[in-house]
Amino acid sequence: MAKKAWGGRFKKSTSKIAEKFSESISFDKRLYKEDIKGSIAHVTMLADQKIILKKESNKIIKALKEIEKEIEKEKFKFKEEYEDIHLNIEKRLIEKIGEIGGKIHTARSRNDQVLVDTKLYIRSEINEIIDLINELSKQFVNQAEMNLDTILPLYTHMQRGQPVLLSHHLLAYYEMLKRDNERFSDCLRRVNINPLGCGAGSGTSFPIDRDKTTKLLGFKEASKNSIDTVSDRDFIAEFIFCCSSLMMHLSRLAEEFVLWSSKEFDFIDLGDEFTTGSSIMPQKRNPDMAELTRGKIARVYGNLNSILTLMKGLPLSYNRDMQEDKEPLFDTVDTVKGCLELNTEMLKTAKFKAENMEKALSGGFITATDIADYLAKKGMPFRNAHEVSGKIVAYAEKKNKELEELTLDELQKFSDLIKKDVLDVIKVKGSVESKISYGGTSSKNVKKMITLAKKELSKQAKN
Repeated sequence: MAKKAWGGRFKKSTSKIAEKFSESISFDKRLYKEDIKGSIAHVTMLADQKIILKKESNKIIKALKEIEKEIEKEKFKFKEEYEDIHLNIEKRLIEKIGEIGGKIHTARSRNDQVLVDTKLYIRSEINEIIDLINELSKQFVNQAEMNLDTILPLYTHMQRGQPVLLSHHLLAYYEMLKRDNERFSDCLRRVNINPLGCGAGSGTSFPIDRDKTTKLLGFKEASKNSIDTVSDRDFIAEFIFCCSSLMMHLSRLAEEFVLWSSKEFDFIDLGDEFTTGSSIMPQKRNPDMAELTRGKIARVYGNLNSILTLMKGLPLSYNRDMQEDKEPLFDTVDTVKGCLELNTEMLKTAKFKAENMEKALSGGFITATDIADYLAKKGMPFRNAHEVSGKIVAYAEKKNKELEELTLDELQKFSDLIKKDVLDVIKVKGSVESKISYGGTSSKNVKKMITLAKKELSKQAKN
């Protein structure tokens, strides 16, 4: 077994069982780019501060870049006995250039090194996730623009409530994703703080320049307390919370797609590309991709709970427990990005069935609220107007009629305030167009929101 980097005070080798139990290279090897980037910044600073020679720094950097290519070409042999990505790269560096390679760890601990890697990784992934959110957002805006004339029931308590534009419904998801975008951007501020130079938790006696590594690595500032820094995993918990919120929104979308693609609703055709068949029932076309999206939220919620539970009882500062943060983090990233990519493509090909949505507007007295509003505008207290409208609904139900099918004479039996203009009010289209309040479902409002969304997405693309 190879000598450990920390093995100086030990007389016996680590048990093979302990090595297997404690290794992290099987999953943290995906941090190799970040580890090398952080190391290059570190040795550049060490040379600038004359802690190591410039020629030593150049030699180390050249070898690190060669190691990165070895890993990319799958010629690098990761070794379990070297525990993690940091020691695997360091050992290979020493193999390539000799003892000079050992100087890479001057004024640095694996405690601050792993944080650099993780923060660089999350920073990159946040930017990718934001881009993916924007792509999905564009599809909601595109579908809203293509379906401007389609009306469907607004459901509350899973009961038909009021008529709304499908475009307005779709833009609700745009707003959810915009909030997700803002959460990730805000999270990025706390991720983008440089931990390098905090060492094992007390800092270092070497005259390092943390501002230099902050600039080289693109961080906004250096952390202010070395103890807090090496024991901090808040940024991972916050990142996974942002992912959980995003997945909750995708799960709600998935639920609607599952419902809407059923024959009971029949509002949407998800297409053959994003559905599957049954092994026994040949007629089936199952919304499996939507169901899997809905199901995968369990993984992300579980990962958030895992991180919070992991950290809840740890004393300051670093504890080996924290090694368990990587697998929930990596799984969350993979799950979220996969769901975003899939739902973007699924939404592109989705076909909304306007005729079936229109049929669903009948049978639920869906403009009853408009009658109450109409009477309130005529001066009747709204609670009284609500009661009158309810009586009209009961009458229509008894007569087996839709509200639109009631005659003016029938309607006027319930109030002297009802005039001929009520006939426009109880029409579905009239109901939709009457919702002129900012953020309402009138086509004028929705068109403005589509224009605004396009501007917001265009601005995002430029940033």
